[in-house]
Amino acid sequence: MLLTLCLFLGSAGAIYFACEYFVNGVEWFGQKLKLGATATGTVLAAFGTALPESAVTFVAVIFGKTPEARDIGVGAALGGPLVLATIAYAVVGVALWYNRRQLQRTDRIIRVDHRRLARDQSWFLAIFVVKVGLGLVVFAFKPLLGVLFLAAYALYVWREMRSDDSAPEEEVLEPLKLRPKHAEPAWRWVVAQTVAALLVIAAASRVFVGQLEAIGSAFALPPHLVALVLSPVATELPETINALIWVRQGKERLALANISGAMMIQATIPSSLALFATPWLFDTPLIVAGALTTMAIVYLWWLFRRGRVDARWLLPVGLLYGVFAVLVAWHFAG
Repeated sequence: MLLTLCLFLGSAGAIYFACEYFVNGVEWFGQKLKLGATATGTVLAAFGTALPESAVTFVAVIFGKTPEARDIGVGAALGGPLVLATIAYAVVGVALWYNRRQLQRTDRIIRVDHRRLARDQSWFLAIFVVKVGLGLVVFAFKPLLGVLFLAAYALYVWREMRSDDSAPEEEVLEPLKLRPKHAEPAWRWVVAQTVAALLVIAAASRVFVGQLEAIGSAFALPPHLVALVLSPVATELPETINALIWVRQGKERLALANISGAMMIQATIPSSLALFATPWLFDTPLIVAGALTTMAIVYLWWLFRRGRVDARWLLPVGLLYGVFAVLVAWHFAG
């Protein structure tokens, strides 16, 4: 048990340390590619950090030999968006509230393109409602619809890559951590830092999830409770930490762009894989996860559509994950 706790805490520390290098490297990567400022978060950062959990879903649904193993992949496809729509947004709100003085701000207003974020929420909501609806019905050609989710993500990436928005003046691009004395680091150093950090994040995330499952077993927690409630939090830890780091630097625009991009990936790519390889039918906990995620997104869409969001207004959405945990625990206890 002591070794498990050491590995648990050590892997969490490694994820945070690697995320510091990753967010720095991916900002330089976006600048080298001359991408729009927001596209760096929605496409590059989101794709990089979402890759490990998408790989977990791929292995579970494609190579899983039992229905239970494939159900893990379906659960991940629903659990990831729920964590991002609740806990990740709440973390941004808490971090901005806590770091207000350090950032020398007189208010707690989130400085982002509110209209763009509201549009992202509406995109996600439209896709997610279809995704959940498919989990409630049975028909022969359902697997073929997985292609539509891949097409939806391709369209989203195309739209984001065409964006030419620039970073606000107060968002200073820090020197590359591997070359702190170079004003314009070479391509090879940017790639090396970004890829190395991503590999550490992927490896440490796998260790973290494994130790979390071991802790659940040690405390005799039901396996389904660990898979549906605790594991999604662990797999979405890189995105949450990225957001925390960017908010601490006063770059909540990048933080929320990273979360929005990761949500779009989780709503499309893992879902398409699961549609290809599983019946994609939801039980009660998954239906609850879908309903609570929809509630969270509608609330966030309403907030950002108003055009002025106080960081404290993001905190209530985090409570929905607590509601999910209680309902799942009650379901399996019954």
